[in-house]
Amino acid sequence: MTMTFYDFSMAPSPRRARILLAEKGVAFDTVSIDMRKAEQLGDEFRAINPSCTVPALKLDDGTVFTENAGIAAYLEAQFPNPPMLGTSSVEKGMVANWTAKAELEGLSAVAEALRNSSPGMKDRAMTGPVNHQQIPELAERGLARLQNFFDMLDARLEDREYLAIDTFSNADITAAVVVDFARVVKVKPQERHKNILRWREHLNSRPSMAL
Repeated sequence: MTMTFYDFSMAPSPRRARILLAEKGVAFDTVSIDMRKAEQLGDEFRAINPSCTVPALKLDDGTVFTENAGIAAYLEAQFPNPPMLGTSSVEKGMVANWTAKAELEGLSAVAEALRNSSPGMKDRAMTGPVNHQQIPELAERGLARLQNFFDMLDARLEDREYLAIDTFSNADITAAVVVDFARVVKVKPQERHKNILRWREHLNSRPSMAL
């Protein structure tokens, strides 16, 4: 079975899926969707994903997953080794918990700051097929939220090798992508975030993190 992965190399959400696919060792074909040219809004890609977002993962039978949560759930069920969503009920809950925190408190904060301040995203303050005007105050709020996320993440990583459980998981992928992508809004871990810096350096030993 050949899967088709719709990607944009500069965006954080498809990077999360790329890393997960690499960790699973899954073969797939790639179709690049250039968001700089608004190809995600074109009719061809709308036929794949009417929400006009990347990533998307299409199976041979026509099934399309358009959210990272759906992609991760499918890959874990279809390719269980290595496990990336936890094995026991407690581990599964913790991975889901910290993945959600990284999304809601980290990734959404970066998006809020970037999409409400970048001149190139005028009228595109939110993803999807509908235009939304920028609100500068939301950019300021996003930056503040991001600092709070970094502080929370650093506290969680105190004396921990990985974020959610004792092994590398989807929660680490999501949080690491947030830390890396935050640079687009000129935010990065500070000297006081020693646990984030240690953890992120450790993750660089994994080939998937170079994707």
